[in-house]
Amino acid sequence: MSVRKAGFSSSQIIILGFAGMIIFGAILLMLPVSTNDGKGAGLVEALFTATSASCVTGLVVKDTFTYWSVFGRCVILALIQIGGMGVVTMAIATFLISGRKISLKQRSTMQESISAHNLGGIVKLTGFIIKMTLIFEAAGAAALSVVFCREMGLPRGIAFGVFHSVSAFCNAGFDLMGEKGEFSSLTHYSAEPVVNITVMALIIIGGIGFMTWEDIRNRKTDFKRYRMQSKVIIFTTAILIFLPALYFFFFEFSSLPYGERLASSFFQSVTLRTAGFNTADLTRISETGRGIMIIMMLIGGSPGSTAGGIKTTTFAVLVSTAVSVFGKREHTHFFGRRINDSVVRNAATILTLYLAMFLAGGFIMSRTEGLPLLDCMFEAASAAGTVGLSMGITPGLGTSSRLILTALMYLGRVGGLTLIFAAFSGKKGNTARFPEEKMTVG
Repeated sequence: MSVRKAGFSSSQIIILGFAGMIIFGAILLMLPVSTNDGKGAGLVEALFTATSASCVTGLVVKDTFTYWSVFGRCVILALIQIGGMGVVTMAIATFLISGRKISLKQRSTMQESISAHNLGGIVKLTGFIIKMTLIFEAAGAAALSVVFCREMGLPRGIAFGVFHSVSAFCNAGFDLMGEKGEFSSLTHYSAEPVVNITVMALIIIGGIGFMTWEDIRNRKTDFKRYRMQSKVIIFTTAILIFLPALYFFFFEFSSLPYGERLASSFFQSVTLRTAGFNTADLTRISETGRGIMIIMMLIGGSPGSTAGGIKTTTFAVLVSTAVSVFGKREHTHFFGRRINDSVVRNAATILTLYLAMFLAGGFIMSRTEGLPLLDCMFEAASAAGTVGLSMGITPGLGTSSRLILTALMYLGRVGGLTLIFAAFSGKKGNTARFPEEKMTVG
C-alpha cells in the first residue's frame, strides 16, 4: 500500500521518509563489507552514523576514514546527499527522471519539504534545485580536488574532493581526515585559502535555502525586489557570520598569524551554520567561546535548505518581536511588511521545543556520563542543531547517551513543528474563545 493511499499527511510523509532512510542506511552499515575490519558495525554505531549522515549532522562515534570501508563511506555519502536535499526532493527527482506523473499530494508534500510559498511551479522548482545542487557540488569538488590531488594523487584526491564538497554543501560535516589525526576535521588546512574559501562558500550556499536561490536567480542584484523572507535570511545570515567572526578574531585566535587568524575566525563562524567542519582545535576554545558557539549552533541555517537548527528566520522573528515590544508597536515588522501573529507563535513554539530538547539532552548526558555540563551541552546543541562540531566526547559516550544524541539529530533535522503536525494530523483545531483576563509577565 502506498503512502498516498494510506492517507498520510505531508508532515507524516517527511517524518516517515527520514526514518525509513535511517533504518535502511543502518542496515547497510551493519554489513561486513561496510567496515575495514570486515565485521560490520554494531546496531548502535550503525544507527548513530546513519542518523548523523541522513540528518546531515556530522557527529561520529567511529572515524569515517579509518573505520568505514569504501562501501561504507559510499553509503554515508549517499545518505548525506539524500538527507541534505530532502527525502521528498530526491523522490520527486526520481519521478521526474523516470517520466512519471507527479500527483497533487506529492506536490503538496514537496512544497512543505522545501518551505515553498506556492504550490504552482513546484516541479519546475525541484528541477532547478537539483540542477544547481549538482553544479555547486561539482564546482566545489573541482576546487578541493586541486588541493587534495597535490597531496594524495589523482584518484584519491578526486574522491576526497567529491566527498568533502557534498558534505560541505549539505552542511553535514563528515570528513575523511582521520589519517591526519583522529577526528581532526580540516585543521590540517587551516592556512589553505582554497579549502577555506571553497568549504565556506558551499556551506553558505547550501544553508541559505532553496527559495533564496530562486530569488537570486530571478531578481539578480535587485535586492529590493526579493521576497521579504529572502531579505531576512540574507541579512540575518550575514550578521550571524560577521559578529561571531569578530569575537573569534579578537579573543580566540589572537595568537595565530594575521592571515590564518582571519581565515580561522570566519571559517569557525560559518561552520556554526550547522556544517560541523572545523579548522581549529575546539578543546582550546574558552568557555565564553563555547557558549557563543552553542547559541549559534542552535540557531542553525535557513528554512528550506540543507541546514538544521531553529532557523535564521525563527531567530529574526523573535528578535524583531522583542524590538516591537520595546518600541510599543502592536505588530512585528520586516522591511515594511507586517508578520502574522501565527508566525510569531510558531517561532516561540519552535524555540521552546529546541531549548527543551537541548537542555534535557545535555542534563541527562552530564548526569549519566559524569562529564562536565558545558561539554554535554555543546554536544547536545550540536546534535539538535544538526551541526556536528564536537568537544571529542561523543566516541566515548555510553549507549544511552548515544541514543539521546541520535534522537536529537533526528528531531533537529525533521523539525519540531513538522513532528507536532505529524502527530496531530487530522485533528481539528479548537477555535473556542475563552473569556479574557489580564496576566502580568516579566
